[in-house]
Amino acid sequence: MHVTHLSLADFRSYARIEVPLGPGVSVFVGANGQGKTNLVEAVGYLATLGSHRVSSDAPLVRAGAERAVIRAAVTQGERSQLVEIELNPGRANRARINRSSQVRPRDVLGIVRTVLFAPEDLALVKGDPGERRKFLDELVTARVPRMAGVRSDYDRVLKQRNTLLKSAAMARRHGGRGMDLSTLDVWDQHLAEVGAEVLAQRADLVAALGPLADKAYGDVAPGGGPVLLEYRSSAAEQAAGGAAAEGREGLRAQLLSALGAVRKQEVERGVTLVGPHRDDLVLKLGELPAKGYASHGESWSYALALRLASYELLRAEGPEPVLVLDDVFAELDVRRRERLAELVAHGEQVLVTAAVDDDVPGVLSGARFSVADGTVERL
Repeated sequence: MHVTHLSLADFRSYARIEVPLGPGVSVFVGANGQGKTNLVEAVGYLATLGSHRVSSDAPLVRAGAERAVIRAAVTQGERSQLVEIELNPGRANRARINRSSQVRPRDVLGIVRTVLFAPEDLALVKGDPGERRKFLDELVTARVPRMAGVRSDYDRVLKQRNTLLKSAAMARRHGGRGMDLSTLDVWDQHLAEVGAEVLAQRADLVAALGPLADKAYGDVAPGGGPVLLEYRSSAAEQAAGGAAAEGREGLRAQLLSALGAVRKQEVERGVTLVGPHRDDLVLKLGELPAKGYASHGESWSYALALRLASYELLRAEGPEPVLVLDDVFAELDVRRRERLAELVAHGEQVLVTAAVDDDVPGVLSGARFSVADGTVERL
């Protein structure tokens, strides 16, 4: 699978831009602030419905504009599709496939698949659990696009349950009569049902990703490792022995039991204390957690290994994803640059951004584009 044309309107720094692309390596070179990352960010948005740089859509719309449009022509084998997303901050986004009548934005998921390496990836190892949950959920959705709807359902149920708990906590703090919490039982059932699906998909992903990440780490940093991925479930920690249940029904029952066990604390604090939103992916390097123990170089190698493992997993299960290397070579030493370049050079489509062309290893030969002053020109 590869993108053959990218069109942007009022996206980031671009009023309007048309960029023809093709299979193989395409390198975008430009000084910082010229808009090279904006191009690959747009491709990534079509794959995930989100940005790897910001958490909301508002910064993606060019200053002074009301909306932005990302449009891409995508080829997979003999099939071509045109996918479009219109970003409307403060309102619902819109989507089209092959210029047809509007579809839900999440219906475009799976048409474009990407694996993106960026300086922000260091947060996968050194950052908060939310970074690793996002990594898991985006990869789960790339494997199973319908999970976007499941995650949305979980967020909706969690919000409703937290609203009820917050009201109960406020009533207690102000000395009022205790609220009728019978409705909470209903939300517990909903949360456990949807949460079990999220947990099952995450568990399946971690099991599949672990061996690939270990191999990738050895490829990036020969002689290093081993690495181990361990999913830490907040619901399982409430169970005897702390072991996660197996199967969706087992996970549902365990999550429901955990909710019951912490209900008193939840009512006191006004927030849901167990569930997928409280879990973590523990990254181990040898016997120790990478966070807090791995060196800067080891942390970078670990982050790269997670992305390389994601790439191997996705291309083994479906269309080969687009590889995006966003300003990563400037962050790596020469040895890691060369190893990474060798590992990805033969991808169906590789999009690279760099401030200086010399930062890009020679093995990544292909199309070169100059990005400056809102223009993109092929060299």
